[in-house]
Amino acid sequence: MPIELPLDDARSDLVLSEGGSLVRRTVLPGGVRLLTETDRSVRSVSIGMWIPVGSRDERPEHAGATHVLEHLLFKGTARRSALDIATAFDEVGGESNAVTAKEHTFYYGRVRSADLPLALDVLADMITSAALEPAALELEREVILEELAMAEDDPTDVGYEAFCEQVLGEGTALGRPVGGTPASVGGIDVDAVRAHYAEHYRPENLVVTAVGDLDHDLLAAQLSARLTAGGWTLEPGALPRPRPATAPQAAVPGIGAAALTPRVLARDTEQTHVYLGGPALSATAPERHAMSVLMAILGGGMSSRLFQHVREERGLAYSVYSFSSAYRDAGVFGLYAACRPTRTEQVVELMGAELADMGRRGVTEAEMRRALGQITGSLALGLEDTSSRMGRLGTSELVHGRYTEVDEAVARIAAVRAEDVRSLAERLAGSFTTRVDVGPDGRHVAIAS
Repeated sequence: MPIELPLDDARSDLVLSEGGSLVRRTVLPGGVRLLTETDRSVRSVSIGMWIPVGSRDERPEHAGATHVLEHLLFKGTARRSALDIATAFDEVGGESNAVTAKEHTFYYGRVRSADLPLALDVLADMITSAALEPAALELEREVILEELAMAEDDPTDVGYEAFCEQVLGEGTALGRPVGGTPASVGGIDVDAVRAHYAEHYRPENLVVTAVGDLDHDLLAAQLSARLTAGGWTLEPGALPRPRPATAPQAAVPGIGAAALTPRVLARDTEQTHVYLGGPALSATAPERHAMSVLMAILGGGMSSRLFQHVREERGLAYSVYSFSSAYRDAGVFGLYAACRPTRTEQVVELMGAELADMGRRGVTEAEMRRALGQITGSLALGLEDTSSRMGRLGTSELVHGRYTEVDEAVARIAAVRAEDVRSLAERLAGSFTTRVDVGPDGRHVAIAS
C-alpha cells in the first residue's frame, strides 16, 4: 500500500518495507522532512537536499535568482571556501552537483557509506551558511553568461526553450527559461539573491532524501545537528510549509500539426530542428499513466512509431522522438525531429499524422505490451541505481504527496487500456498550438530569439 505524505502531516514517522529495503519518512523539528531507503547490498549512499522553489516561484524583482543562487552555494560558506567544497568530494572519490528546475532546486552527492557524514556536513553547510559575497556573484555571473552562451550555440536547446516558452506562456513565470536570460542574469544584484535565499532556504522547506547503506535514525540525528550548527533554529512541532496554490493553466485552442505556422529561429545549421506540440497533463493528472504509455508507443524508442515510420521506413531524419513535461498545474507534450531543410514539411506532416492515426485507429496489443515492457524495464533498471531511487523519494514527497511501492507503480501502468491511449491521443492530436523551427531560414521571416 502507498504511504500518504500530505505536507501538513502531523505524524512524525512512517515506515514501509519495499522488497528487501526499508523506506522511512520522518518530520524533524523545524518541519525538515527526511526520507530514506536503507539498502545493505551496496556500500555507497546517494543523498539529496531539495528546496521546493524553482524559477517559476521567483518574485519579479528576484527573476533569475534561483539559478544564480544554485551556483553561489558552491562558492563558499563561513567555514569553507569554494575550493574546500570541491575538494571535499574529490578527496573521497565522491561526486556532487546541483540542478535548478522550474519547481525545485536540488543539491546532491554520492559517496561511500563511510563518507556519508562528510557529504551531509558539506551539503548542510552550503544550504544553511552560504556566504553570498558580492565578489563571488560578479565572478559567477560571467560563468552563467557563458553557460547561457553555450546553450545558445545548441539548436536543440534554443528550440526547446522557445517551444516551452510559447506553450506555457511568454512572459509567465512558468514559461520563462530556468537559467534566466543574459539580461536577467546581468541585472541581478547580490541583495536580490540574498533576499531570495533568506525567504526560501528555511527548515520548513527542506526535504532530504538518501538511499544506500545507511541508518535512518543516525542520519536524522546527524542532519539535525548539522542544520543547527549552520544557524537554523529547529523548533519542535513546526510543520512543513504548504506549496502556494496555483490556478490551472487556461486551455488554449489547438489545431492540427500541419496547420501550424512555425516560429523560425534562423541559425547557420545543416539541419532544421523542429519542435511541435502544445499543452498537456499536469504532474498529478489521473491520465498521466496513459501519457507514459502513449509517449512510449509514439516516440519512446527504436520500435516507436515515429522512429520506425520517419527514420527506418523513409530515412527522413536521424533523430526523431516524442516527449512530455509535467508541472503542478500544467504540462507540455511535443514531437521533435532534425532533418535537412528540404524535408521539413514532409517530416512535420508525418509526425502529426502518426499522433492523429493513434487517435483514430488506436494502438495494437503488441504496442501495448512493448510499452509496458519498456516502462517497467526502465523502472527496474533505475532501481539498481541509488541516485535514481533517491530522486524517486524526492518526487514522491514534492510532487505526489505519497510514496508508491514499485509493484503498485507497475500495476498502475499495466492497468492502462488501449482505449485510454487512443482517447488521449485523439485529444492531443487536436491540441497542437506551437511549432518552432531552428535552422536555415529559406521560407519565413526569421524572428530573433
